[in-house]
Amino acid sequence: MKVPQAAAPVNVTVRRCVAFVLSGTWLGVVAAQEPRAGQYLEEVVVTAPHYVPTSNTAATKIEVPLIETPQSISVVTRDQVDLLNMQNLGQAVRYTSGIIGENFGADERYDWLTLRGFNPVQYIDGLQAPIGSVSNVGLDLYGFESVEVLKGPSSVLYGLTPPGGIVNMTSRRPQEEYGGEIQVQFGEHDATQVAGDITGPATDGLLYRLTALYRDRGTQMDHVNSERLFIAPSLTWKIAPTTTVTFLGYYQDDTVDGDGGGFLPAQGVVLPNPHGRIPVGRNTGEPDYNTYQREQYGIGYDFRHEFSDAVVLQQNLKYTAADVLMRSVYGAGLQPDMRTLNRSNFPFDEEVRSFGVDTRLTVRADAGGTTHTLLFGIDWRRYTNDSMFGFTAAPPIDIFEPVYGATPIVTPDMFPFTQQTQKQLGFYVQDQMKLGRWVFTLSGRHDSVEADNAGVETDDDEFSWRGGINCVFDSGFAPYVAWARSFQPTYGADFNGNPFVPTIGEQIEAGIKFEPRGLGMGRRAFFSLAAYELTQDNVLTPDPDPSHPFFNVQTGEVEVRGVELEWVARFHERLSLNGSYSYTDSEVTKSNGPDLGKRLTMVPEHKLSLLADYTFQTGRLAGFGFSVGVRYLSDSYGDPANEWRTPSVTLADVVVHYDRGAWHAALNGSNVFDKEHLSRCSSIDQCFYGLRRNVTLTVARRFQ
Repeated sequence: MKVPQAAAPVNVTVRRCVAFVLSGTWLGVVAAQEPRAGQYLEEVVVTAPHYVPTSNTAATKIEVPLIETPQSISVVTRDQVDLLNMQNLGQAVRYTSGIIGENFGADERYDWLTLRGFNPVQYIDGLQAPIGSVSNVGLDLYGFESVEVLKGPSSVLYGLTPPGGIVNMTSRRPQEEYGGEIQVQFGEHDATQVAGDITGPATDGLLYRLTALYRDRGTQMDHVNSERLFIAPSLTWKIAPTTTVTFLGYYQDDTVDGDGGGFLPAQGVVLPNPHGRIPVGRNTGEPDYNTYQREQYGIGYDFRHEFSDAVVLQQNLKYTAADVLMRSVYGAGLQPDMRTLNRSNFPFDEEVRSFGVDTRLTVRADAGGTTHTLLFGIDWRRYTNDSMFGFTAAPPIDIFEPVYGATPIVTPDMFPFTQQTQKQLGFYVQDQMKLGRWVFTLSGRHDSVEADNAGVETDDDEFSWRGGINCVFDSGFAPYVAWARSFQPTYGADFNGNPFVPTIGEQIEAGIKFEPRGLGMGRRAFFSLAAYELTQDNVLTPDPDPSHPFFNVQTGEVEVRGVELEWVARFHERLSLNGSYSYTDSEVTKSNGPDLGKRLTMVPEHKLSLLADYTFQTGRLAGFGFSVGVRYLSDSYGDPANEWRTPSVTLADVVVHYDRGAWHAALNGSNVFDKEHLSRCSSIDQCFYGLRRNVTLTVARRFQ
């Protein structure tokens, strides 16, 4: 469709400047040029209409424009995932501020993330995932519509959470119109993947969707093979014009065979070794013994009933489960000959069950010139985690010329590791008040958390709060300031048997958001800048009494200060821009251990990422596009005492894609220059290489 563009000579310079600031490159000037009066734009093939996010529900549990949200939040949309051909959650946050992914290199099990210095808890459709010993569950990105990274204390709406924030993944939902795709994918390490998605109306008032994936591939580590099956059915029933329920389910089965998990000795990785350098792909495990098997599923619904335009009742409910069986032989340090590697055998089994329900009533009303959006909610969650472990020595191997299977591996006896039952009941209320250009958000919540941890019972009652002020100008600028408090239970007891109390997180954050107005049709951008100071109290630290070895006290404290800059923009379905910069200053300010005064682990001071994607819309190259991305991480430390430094690294990513009719093809190159780098060393016995180059070809046929 051709759209006439009226001349606007006064605004041309302003718009060029805005685009230049957002892009940080000369491409922004090209994208910002205005056509002359009467000039028509060529026909544009719309491929990513929702590339730039405009609203969210995670931060306030109501549909709120990002510019009115008094908290830093990043939203990675499905359009971004598809256009840039992102393969997993770690890749999805590469160009997002404040969050670091891929912390353990080639790990097929989990998405290791660090958010504002802490490990974020993963949520699925607004309810906590069945997390166990790790704070995420490794669900496949293909099954989700968006990823929301909510930064800073979030207990006021979600209960017990770490102070750094949470990551919420929203499932794909049934759509009104028929559509879908089937795709195949091939890549390095013998990677093969088949995936499909279909949605549309089944009957009047009934919509369906089915998303599925099967994958079989190796990794950069020798003798490793990974298989995954993912299925996610969903059904929307429009019971009445004002009443809708969407049933959501997922099932994922993972098997990773042969993975030794890294655990390389520092000698030969970051320290000299007379026998040379240890290859990136060296497997310290036992390929025929090591296995990781996980089966997880979830089933539930999202319900919505509109009593009127001003009163809406919503409820989401989900039951989730995860069962893990792990048999792992891994490296445990070199012998004096600098080539014989000691190994340990650590079997681990875990069973997690979680049932959560969140019910909330939204009421909109006008009073005294002020528009109020009131939110009243109650949520309840029951969680169990039962795990067992064993530990023994395993036969050593030659790290430079390994011979596997020479000695049979025997699984040691296993003992209880975690036996935990937790019940959480929370009541929360929120009032978002709009008065002219001012938006005030006040939230409060009370939680009661009852827990039984291996027979030790605790009962914690905590109050969380958040207050925020946004001022939204007609120009699209919106400065804001916010205060928030969070809590997270700490299990265990001190030497005298006193149960530990929850850790407390408090944060003050100020920033400015910018959503340019009047850029014209086909142009969209969002920009955010935030500065924050975050403190966590009641942190565990070693008991200073020498007669109390192996016991802790709660006198530790951590401070994190930072600045985060992020932008995302798209112009005329041609030019897409993503960028972020994060400065994170972390410090352990109170401790009885060697971490006093040190930086938090896996927290680089600087993260800079820039990406530009361009798609031709006319001529012989119409439908052809490419993106180039650059990522920089400054140095960080892998251990609390900051003795093991991870050097800074700069990596480049490239995507080449082509759309013709219903067909789509994309060639991804991650770390295209194949730069060998360190992910982390946490001790002299535990070093992990970062991800080397990985190239993936995707071919998809879309239906509509």
